[in-house]
Amino acid sequence: MLWRYILKRLLWMIPFLFAVSVVSFLLIQAPPGDYLTTYIAKLAESNEILDQSAIDNLRERFGLDQPIYVQYFKWIANLLHGDFGMSFEWRQPVSELIWERMALTLILSFATLLFSWAISLPIGIYSAVRKYSIGDYVASTLGFLGLATPNFLLALVLMYIGVVYFGSDVGGLFSNEYVNAPWSWGRFIDLLKHLWLPVVVLGTGATASLIRIMRANLLDELNRPYVDTARAKGMSEFWLIMKYPVRVALNPFVSTIGWVLPNLVSGAVVTAIVLSLPTAGPLMLQALLSQDMYLAGAFVLLLSSLTVVGMLISDILLVLLDPRVKYD
Repeated sequence: MLWRYILKRLLWMIPFLFAVSVVSFLLIQAPPGDYLTTYIAKLAESNEILDQSAIDNLRERFGLDQPIYVQYFKWIANLLHGDFGMSFEWRQPVSELIWERMALTLILSFATLLFSWAISLPIGIYSAVRKYSIGDYVASTLGFLGLATPNFLLALVLMYIGVVYFGSDVGGLFSNEYVNAPWSWGRFIDLLKHLWLPVVVLGTGATASLIRIMRANLLDELNRPYVDTARAKGMSEFWLIMKYPVRVALNPFVSTIGWVLPNLVSGAVVTAIVLSLPTAGPLMLQALLSQDMYLAGAFVLLLSSLTVVGMLISDILLVLLDPRVKYD
């Protein structure tokens, strides 16, 4: 039954991803002008003027003189062969620019998700079980502070503490000697040493939100008749709470897995710029501003695809976790 459900969802993903590719291409073509228009405007700012023949040659070279549907079908045909096209601005294959950025973004997303769950889950359970206790008030206060504090402001404060009190620059994900080095065990360890700061900064808001969600959901479940029935049968309070109400209250935790990556990329661009993180967000923003359509389109399509995969994982976990959710 589960494999049939997964196969059905995978088949539905094919037309959905096709529609996403069309929408992605139309979105990056929606702003007036194109990369060449932006490029000519930049040259004009430095008093460098291109003649019309040079502009026509560049437009033909970049394929911008062709109708939009021809550009789309060439782009999607190349994608099926693993070719993401050339970046206009960087003059490099898009695949060389995005994979390490996407890998670092995935690592950061996974670490942030683990950090948020590891803190919010026990605190949310405690706040619900010990409602209106001193610990509940403290957790609620810290939760509201976490929700109210902008991520970039927290990043600036932690960077200030790191530089002033510990004498170290905590920006970025690598030390200077490992920034452009090939992957090795030493580079991986260096990444882990730098990962804690962006994880704390990006995970604070999500942690505060999940604490409130867990507390509210668990309070609602603790008053259900099935809890009173299990308690009347003599089940220990700890195992009763962990086995039934907590399992059902985990629903919103699992449901948000598919949103973690797009939220991190689109919602944390300012924080990534402040912390000098070599993740996908700043590069995608730069590609959108310069109308580097193949680079921007690849990012939008990859994020959409990973979101679809994330939602599939969420739905599979939901049917396994919550007995009220059916395969159909």
